[in-house]
Amino acid sequence: MIVVATSDFEVYHGVVNELRDRGSVFTTVEPDAELPEHTTVVVTGADNADAFAGVTTIVADPDNPRRTVDQALTAVRGDGGRTIIGVDPGRKPGIAILAGEMVVAAFQVPISDAVDVIQREADEATSPVVRIGDGSRLESAKLVNDLEDVTVELVDETGTTPYLGTGSRGMGDVLAAVNIARLEGEVVDTREIEPTAGELQVIKDRSRERSEENRAIDELLARRVAAGELTIDEALAEHRGADDGIDASAADETLE
Repeated sequence: MIVVATSDFEVYHGVVNELRDRGSVFTTVEPDAELPEHTTVVVTGADNADAFAGVTTIVADPDNPRRTVDQALTAVRGDGGRTIIGVDPGRKPGIAILAGEMVVAAFQVPISDAVDVIQREADEATSPVVRIGDGSRLESAKLVNDLEDVTVELVDETGTTPYLGTGSRGMGDVLAAVNIARLEGEVVDTREIEPTAGELQVIKDRSRERSEENRAIDELLARRVAAGELTIDEALAEHRGADDGIDASAADETLE
């Protein structure tokens, strides 16, 4: 059982509401009261950090009750509560955070924000592993190559996207990330991908969609986007800069 024992109202309010939202079993006591018989984890504030000898104690961060509850749930599950981060790569990757078999958080963010989200969740966990699906080759390679100081596994994501019934639109990438998190993969440090002609054309088409001038970037810039060196917006800026330079040179020649 999780026991919340604190006189800090901010800690109490944040942690209790988070536990209720999760449907977790818990109880509350005053910090100087006797703990219930089946106490497994105590959540408390900084003032009582050393008051519960012999019991796993989580000192709550009043600004981050979700993380506090994640730590408490992981502690309750013991060795089976290792943090695993599953990622279904794509333009907006699905990201699932598991403590053992329990999904404790989920996100879906643009690829430009995904590394920061994954890195933050990994940095706050003990011995985490990140499992990334091997589909969407360019996006998965970018994630593998940009993540630091965390174990990364590349997972065969065949069959991980579930059937979605009525009313569940938009959930597929996150549910696929959950399934990916539950599959062991191959530990990798880098993933080098030579983009195909089709993949480069997709990048060019996306740049045309984002361009105010309805112009696509060239193949060299598209390759740099594919390698994760540039975002499409950065490539468009370079493309416009190069064009401006050419136009200025032409104008100078005309004046001469």
